[in-house]
Amino acid sequence: MPTSATASDASAGEAPPFAFTIQHRCGRTAARCGTFHTPHGPVQTPRFMPVGTLATVKGVSPAQLAETGAAMVLANTYHLHLQPGEAVVQEAGGLHRFMGWQGPLLTDSGGFQVFSLGAINTINDDGVTFRSPRDGARITLTPERSMEIQMALGADVVMAFDQCPPYPASETEVALACRRTHSWLERCISAHQRPDQALFGIVQGGCFPRLRQESARFVASLNLPGIAVGGVSVGEPVEEMHRIVREVGPLLPEGVPHYLMGVGSLREMAVAVAHGFDLFDCVLPTRLGRHGTALVGGERWNLRNARFRHDHTPLDASCPCVACRNHSRAYLHHLIRCDEMLGRTLLSLHNLTQLIRFTTAMAQAIREGSFSEDFAPWEPDSPAAHTW
Repeated sequence: MPTSATASDASAGEAPPFAFTIQHRCGRTAARCGTFHTPHGPVQTPRFMPVGTLATVKGVSPAQLAETGAAMVLANTYHLHLQPGEAVVQEAGGLHRFMGWQGPLLTDSGGFQVFSLGAINTINDDGVTFRSPRDGARITLTPERSMEIQMALGADVVMAFDQCPPYPASETEVALACRRTHSWLERCISAHQRPDQALFGIVQGGCFPRLRQESARFVASLNLPGIAVGGVSVGEPVEEMHRIVREVGPLLPEGVPHYLMGVGSLREMAVAVAHGFDLFDCVLPTRLGRHGTALVGGERWNLRNARFRHDHTPLDASCPCVACRNHSRAYLHHLIRCDEMLGRTLLSLHNLTQLIRFTTAMAQAIREGSFSEDFAPWEPDSPAAHTW
């Protein structure tokens, strides 16, 4: 059974694994900052989590990743099952040793691939059958199989296998996906046998308020050590994402981490934190970096542009990343124009640092009582957006 803790418990000694300690709250919003305790160390929240789908954050070494301020990193069950296979990872001593990352890890269940690889899978109440993009072999994921693979991988946090419906989808289609998601969650709970892993449930429901509310209440009733909201950032208008966050946030259990899956833009993270969300992930920072784009002050700068050729200032003088400390915009422009691997790595490190700094800045604002003034102006009904 999960253990949770509140601010009054923070000084009671070492917290048990998967306790969530809330240290500070924002009186005018639902924002809170805290600590999620895992067997591989604590995660201070709110926090952005880099995505390392195949047990690597693309183009970035574990040592470089640590310098960005990363606390928890994601990997993916479906992709690691395909290559190298969970048996290889288990032989290596688990995912931490295999990839050389000693901090907390989270594995996605393969549920997102039900959505993203919809063209090569078939779904029924038992699970999902994929046609391997590598050799055409049939791969079947069920809740039990997903748990088996994730237990072999050995991450600190594992996600329940769910059905993420596409956008748009009819209410009937989304209701069926919710029913399966709830049934599969109960099967995941029955199959999961590792007490050193925290199993998070996932709220689905598309853009339908009734289904979102029913799903949130069902998942919350199971008293898991964490809860996620999925099925956002899958093509819906951003206003719909904001509405889902506003409506679902208050329904989530108070004493556990709230994880908004697949979201990593500044405004959307700020809106979500204001409604009680703690953890975020997205492939955006490294994907943009690989394509020569830097995140600076909430903007996207294409370093291929000629305007950077003679600009010998850092990308962001306030940024502590290796790209900003040691290199100029002109040098980064040169690397990207020459298609040098180093340029892609430096921009990826910068972008990761930007998003992690942003979430830690929100935590600091919550601690200092200034979150409402500094970040909550990003609410969708605000007359002006805050620029960070």
